[in-house]
This record gives sequence, structure tokens and C-alpha cells, in this order.
Amino acid sequence: MGSNLWIEQNVREGAPSPIPSRFVLTYRELMTTAVGDPFECHALACALAVAATEPRPLTEALGMSRSALKAMLACHFPSLRALPVDAGPGPDALEEPDLRALLLEHRSTGAVVEEWFGAIIARRSLGTNHLWQDMGLSGRGDVSTLLNRHFHSLAQQNVRSMKWKKFFYRQLCLREDVLICKSPHCDSCDDFSKCFGDEFPLGTPSGPRETWHDHHQ
Repeated sequence: MGSNLWIEQNVREGAPSPIPSRFVLTYRELMTTAVGDPFECHALACALAVAATEPRPLTEALGMSRSALKAMLACHFPSLRALPVDAGPGPDALEEPDLRALLLEHRSTGAVVEEWFGAIIARRSLGTNHLWQDMGLSGRGDVSTLLNRHFHSLAQQNVRSMKWKKFFYRQLCLREDVLICKSPHCDSCDDFSKCFGDEFPLGTPSGPRETWHDHHQ
């Protein structure tokens, strides 16, 4: 599908924060066997590849049940043999079920892939980097494309392009009539720059540094 070409170029040229080699190798293998919508396969392959760099089971890293992960692999990566399906999704964080429910309330098509993405986004949102990094994606643009495709009515509420993790948790707070922000109005808040603006890499980014659409126009 071509998505691995720009990852290879990024590795050859050398990124300021290197992409883990295991991520690159797993992503290449996944995209070689991928079946289905190219962007969906790219997003799922990125999430699988970054999960594969962690010491915990894939199911736990992605927040997916064993059966859901097996179904996803069978649907989009049927030739894959290198990623064992083991264990379960592990315990939810306190806010995770609410975030998963919020996403699924706004699913665009009702397709099963939205259940998979809902689980993955909710679990990867618990990470310490930007959401695009924690999902192994190329940048904020990939996250926006994913959310607009599969959780459109929720994504459209982010009219000021708040950082996605901040936006999710603000939505959860508003649903419960609990506001933990320093100010009820974003423009007058001391943390404005933490919630809005560019999402430059934090720590060591897990995925490629260009957006998928840069190479698929």
C-alpha cells in the first residue's frame, strides 16, 4: 500500500528522536499483509506496532479482548503469524469505560471497526504523550482523520482544535457537570497553551513523523 515507504525514508534520513526499530519492522510486516481500507489499515497497524514494543500483552496494550483482537487481525491482517494473541484487556483505568462509551455513542457507521478503535483510543489515551504518539500514528492529522471518519459527531465538537486528550476529558467532565479546569473559559485560562497549539513530539515518539495524507493525496 505504500505507507511503509515513508517510514523507511524517515529511518534512513534519521529522525531527531529515532523510531524504535521493532515498531518499523512490525509496521512493515503488517502493511504488507493488510486487507481493507488503506487508512484504517495504517491506523490499526500503527497501534499494533507501538503496542508490540511494550512488555505487556497486545490485548492489554490495546484495551481489547482476546476475541476482538483475533477478529481484527483476521479481518485486516489475515496473513499475520508473528503477533501472538494472549491474555486479556487487563483492568480498566477509572475513566476508561466512560471514554470508551463517549466514543461509541458518536460512532459514525456502526461498523465493528469502530468498536476496535473505541477500545484502542480509550486505552492509549492513558499514555503520557500526545494521543498520536501513544497510538503510534504520524501526527495529530492522523488522529483527526480517524475521529472524523469514525466518531464524526464527537470530532465536530472540537471546534477550536483542542488537543485530543484534553478535549476528551473536558467532554467527560462536562457530562458530569464537574469542571476541573482552572477557568470556565479557555481564553482566560493559564493552561491555554497546554490544551491548544501544536503537538510537537513529547519524549520519544513511537511512530512516523509525517502524516499519512502527506503521501496519499
